[in-house]
Amino acid sequence: MPLNPGLTATVRHTVTPSDTAEALGSGDVTVLGTPRVVSLCEEASVAALAGHTEAGTTTVGQSVQINHLLPSPIGATVTAEAVLEAREGRRLKFRVALTDGDQLLAAGRIQRVVVNRDDFLARLGDR
Repeated sequence: MPLNPGLTATVRHTVTPSDTAEALGSGDVTVLGTPRVVSLCEEASVAALAGHTEAGTTTVGQSVQINHLLPSPIGATVTAEAVLEAREGRRLKFRVALTDGDQLLAAGRIQRVVVNRDDFLARLGDR
């Protein structure tokens, strides 16, 4: 199944107390924490690939660049969107954004790599 540029997905999430910077240990305020922003954007990138990878393969995160621009309170419903912009061999490059309605909360890039699932997990045994 082809992993061609243009694949896209969105993930919607309502911010809970467990999503806050305070709960995640990334700050002391009760707003959506940056680690959760990254997680939502990665979730969207994985969703964009659903049903498009070959049997026995998966993708793993390689790099993340996120600019967290605005806070989001508990109860806000945010939407993460990922768009596959380029494929360079096994590397998949995504543009990601997190919004609340028409407000841009975060934006950046995520790179994932296609790997053979069994080979990838076998490397853990070498440690």
